[in-house]
Amino acid sequence: LGDELYGVDIMDVKEIVKIQSVRPIPNAPYYVEGIINLRGEIIPIINLHKRFHIKEMTKDSDFDEFEEDEGGFIILDIEGNKIGIIIDRINRVISVDKGEIKPPPQMLSGIGTEYIHGVVRQDQSYLIILDTRRLFNANELQKIVPEIR
Repeated sequence: LGDELYGVDIMDVKEIVKIQSVRPIPNAPYYVEGIINLRGEIIPIINLHKRFHIKEMTKDSDFDEFEEDEGGFIILDIEGNKIGIIIDRINRVISVDKGEIKPPPQMLSGIGTEYIHGVVRQDQSYLIILDTRRLFNANELQKIVPEIR
């Protein structure tokens, strides 16, 4: 997202899908882009750029081989609810030992530490590991998921 590398626990990921048309839903929270129909299942799509005020990735970002069409959605399973988050691109899947995960600094690119599981040193930068369970509390899930069922 933006000019930072983020990761999520693969155990929370149901699948990764290519970008597709998102249908807006009225009266949704500002960070809900809308819904997609994924093989007959309605999935809400969340824009973490909006939620955490992160600027979108630009062509001058430090990441190699940035292409506009590399974005998509990561479909997460959060407490039995499927939710999609918009991603700028997928860098790669990596294995991380728990001992490599360090506590996050106090403030990191607009995202409060309560939403971050930790950080991992990756080459010359850091990978920020999001805590998917804390991205959306129970009240937010109630607002997002029931409206589409």
